[in-house]
Amino acid sequence: MSSNDPFSAAVIPLQVPEQVRALAEKSVEQVRENYARFKDVAEGNNSAIEASFTAFSRGMSEYSAKLVGFMQTNTYAGFDFAQELAGVRSWTQAFDVWGNHTRRQLDTLSSQFQELMDLYRRIASEAFEPLNANVSKVFDPAA
Repeated sequence: MSSNDPFSAAVIPLQVPEQVRALAEKSVEQVRENYARFKDVAEGNNSAIEASFTAFSRGMSEYSAKLVGFMQTNTYAGFDFAQELAGVRSWTQAFDVWGNHTRRQLDTLSSQFQELMDLYRRIASEAFEPLNANVSKVFDPAA
């Protein structure tokens, strides 16, 4: 081995000052902590997204069932109206039946619309709750 060989045992080992070593160790530790936090956030995001989709799917099933129920109610109301209209004996009676049906249907539709909007708000709130909780954890680590 020649004395110019940098891998030779004859070469004096490099002495790293303690401050540089401490700084390097601190940097490595910070990188580890940041990686661990990033990993936790990523796993939390995945869980939050999965929980959001589950809540949204469950809510939309409920919403669809509610719509089907409303369609059935409104269809039966239409049949009842047709049956009642078939039994009228005068134009005046027909207009009364028509007017009463229209008022009932407007009230029913208004109520149904409000019920659907309330349900939609609840579904949206439940679907975004896991995401909001996860974002709070990311931006407020004490939470």
